[in-house]
Amino acid sequence: MTWSFPVGRLFGSELRVHATFLLLLLWIGAEAWLTGGATAAAENVAFILVLFACVVAHEYGHALMARRYGIATPDITLLPIGGLARLERMPERPGQEIAVALAGPAVNVLVWALLVLVLGAGSDVGRLAAIEDPGSDFWGRVAAVNLFLVAFNLVPAFPMDGGRVFRALLALRLGRVRATRIAATAGQVLAFVFGFLGLTGGSPILILIAIFVFVAAQAEASEVALRDVARTVGVRAAMITRFETLPETASLADAAEALIRTTQVEFPVLDGGGRLAGFLTRQALVRALAEGRRTGPIAPAITRNVPVVAITARLDAALEAMHRAAAPAVAVAAPGGRIVGYVTAANVGEFLVVADR
Repeated sequence: MTWSFPVGRLFGSELRVHATFLLLLLWIGAEAWLTGGATAAAENVAFILVLFACVVAHEYGHALMARRYGIATPDITLLPIGGLARLERMPERPGQEIAVALAGPAVNVLVWALLVLVLGAGSDVGRLAAIEDPGSDFWGRVAAVNLFLVAFNLVPAFPMDGGRVFRALLALRLGRVRATRIAATAGQVLAFVFGFLGLTGGSPILILIAIFVFVAAQAEASEVALRDVARTVGVRAAMITRFETLPETASLADAAEALIRTTQVEFPVLDGGGRLAGFLTRQALVRALAEGRRTGPIAPAITRNVPVVAITARLDAALEAMHRAAAPAVAVAAPGGRIVGYVTAANVGEFLVVADR
């Protein structure tokens, strides 16, 4: 995810923090400083850090349960509105999806129990009303928020954990695609409710959550529908076959000229032996040019380790490889190893529209 940076690695997953999360801490600290002084600012920032540690633990609950089913979680990103665990894929067996979805809230229940039983924290959910009051019980507020996280995440609408449980239960009778469509619609209705409450109550955070829920629900429905179609289509049908390549020794100026001359937004880059070295994306090229390295080589800007699939592969295999590697494209090779095409998420979407699938 752009604008995020790694802070460590735990249980095989890289933990990342989005830059906007730091802005959230700055905003909360500054507001508390103005109203209550340095002590209030320090306690409020500490509370947010502990709260988001619980959010990270929630996401690791998903990640560790997914690992039991052979699904890796490359990274977990901390955002102002919560955490985001990027699983390689969601399990398609309903029972496994329910287990992965419920593992996150189960961690919050465990944290709440430890705070109440070990630290003696209050368990009154009414403490949420005083969540910004540094004078109230610190651990009691943390315990109350963990209960709130459980309740919020179990709402039966995408992309919340309850939405995934809802989808899995529906899929037992309706099939995964239709079940996803219903759960996504429920998520978008919930997003409108959040948006209305945010606008009428003057809560920018609630509005931000509404936008995130709406977009995530739509993205999930589109992704599942795409993968369902991709299982029946060969990669040959959707791949880009007319394209220009760049030699690994090309300069950024050469790449800029190719960008203007063609309609491509990514270029396969070949090494001296004609093998795929990686891809140069328009975003990486523009960023390198902005740094004033116009006469420099393209090599530092290349995305390496791009997956390669055989021309006989199914389209869903290509999409799986692209998602697993977080790559901008997947190269398609002929039996002799020669690159004969490539697939991107954008051109797959165009293929589905044109093919009316």
